[in-house]
Amino acid sequence: MNPHHGGPLAAPSPWLVRWSHLLAPRSRVLDVACGSGRHLHYLHTLGHQGTGVDLDISAAQSLAPHSELIQADLETGPWPLLSNQGPRLFDAIVVCNYLWRPLWPSLLASLAPGGVLLYETFAYGQEQWGRPRNPDFLLQPGELLTQCQALQIVAYECGLEPDLPRVVQRIAAVHRVASDFAASPARLK
Repeated sequence: MNPHHGGPLAAPSPWLVRWSHLLAPRSRVLDVACGSGRHLHYLHTLGHQGTGVDLDISAAQSLAPHSELIQADLETGPWPLLSNQGPRLFDAIVVCNYLWRPLWPSLLASLAPGGVLLYETFAYGQEQWGRPRNPDFLLQPGELLTQCQALQIVAYECGLEPDLPRVVQRIAAVHRVASDFAASPARLK
């Protein structure tokens, strides 16, 4: 339930649902800019342990019994998931409808070996269809591929979704070395 609206949470991203099978059982998952917690809730139903980070976590408070919620300003503050030993590692990182380019090094450093990155947000061309229009919040052509070049790309999409309409880029990528990928390739669904 979403405490601010009194009704059920919005459905999770179809991209997350499609590629969630890549996550190992009982994964530790980080949801960046988690909003109302719709992805934390979905992943909890699959048996994963969630950590959500957002500037305002009030909309996700109903998830507190089973998800760690961290209130942090990701754009002006330090990366909130650091310890004396370095960044906390997660088996999966989910980012949906959020882009703050200075976070890329922290995101990638927080992805454990074998971990899965599921990223989806607005891309160049979106300004013709609605918000966001600011180029600071729109991925450039191929930008997700460039940012994830050290990862094993499982799937990538870029383009206009005419039903909504909106322009997005999406990526599903795994942090593994080539020999690991050859030994156990990701299964497509």
